[in-house]
Amino acid sequence: LTHYTHSLGIIELREAICEHYFEKYGVEVAPDQIVITSGTSPALFMIFSALLEAGDEIIISNPHYPCYPNFAEFLGASAAFVDVYEEDGFQYRPAEIQKRLGSRSKAILINSPSNPTGNLLASDRMEKIADMGPYIVSDEIYHGLVYEEKEHSILEFTDRAFVLNGFSKAYAMTGWRLGYIIAPPDFVRPLQKIQQNFFISAGSVSQWAGLTALKGAGKDVERMRSIYNKRRKYMIERVKELGFGLAVEPAGAFYMLVNAKHLSSNSYELAFEILEKAGVGVSPGIDFGQNAEGYLRFSYANSLANIKEGLNRIEAFLKTR
Repeated sequence: LTHYTHSLGIIELREAICEHYFEKYGVEVAPDQIVITSGTSPALFMIFSALLEAGDEIIISNPHYPCYPNFAEFLGASAAFVDVYEEDGFQYRPAEIQKRLGSRSKAILINSPSNPTGNLLASDRMEKIADMGPYIVSDEIYHGLVYEEKEHSILEFTDRAFVLNGFSKAYAMTGWRLGYIIAPPDFVRPLQKIQQNFFISAGSVSQWAGLTALKGAGKDVERMRSIYNKRRKYMIERVKELGFGLAVEPAGAFYMLVNAKHLSSNSYELAFEILEKAGVGVSPGIDFGQNAEGYLRFSYANSLANIKEGLNRIEAFLKTR
């Protein structure tokens, strides 16, 4: 258990991931298409390194997970941002992506369910995006944490795609640092070379733990998902009572991006005011892109008691403001 593993990862885990994607999405993946990584952040770095050259572009939504453009810029590439809007549940409009595509567009990144919004990308939109030509990079890390809807993998619609997923969210294994890539066959060897040079392999102990989670933790994940859903429903109702805008109720992950423009046009200052005066931590929308200015990200990855206390404090803060 304490030695290096194969650079692609232990075969038992790769086979289990193939079984999981077939059972859940009906897609066939070969174990040789899978690279086990030390979390999804290294997976992002590896995919971007294999796909992007200096001067290339990758389509990224605005708002977005803040690290996405950082990886591209580190490699000398850049993000081509496509605004997404509250009234659409912050989903891509495929026609807007089409307008941003150019000769240097190498990939389109999707994240469903999304951080920071918690919203899903509808399957019909996903299918249209899959047909646009560039490779799709699909961040599926929040799959398994979807409530009253069904998530879709990009592999249901195209083989010209890179999937990144892992164990941090659905299995609550953040500290184990375990993720994986599902890649088109022609890219596996380049990804493997990056893995060998930068990381050697993912941690052996973590890989065996991930296999155990994938094979035997289904009931635990379902119980956790049910608890998250109770928190989600409570927070949705409560933030609306407090006057925050939420045009489309989030159906995944454990976040919601609420409209706070009636309170301030500066989300950074507002977040710090709430922290200092109410003692509650929320994330300013500007952290996730210019198009999220005026919004705040709330998270329900905490106990219901703490969520109630935090929202009660925000209510008291708003009454004195």
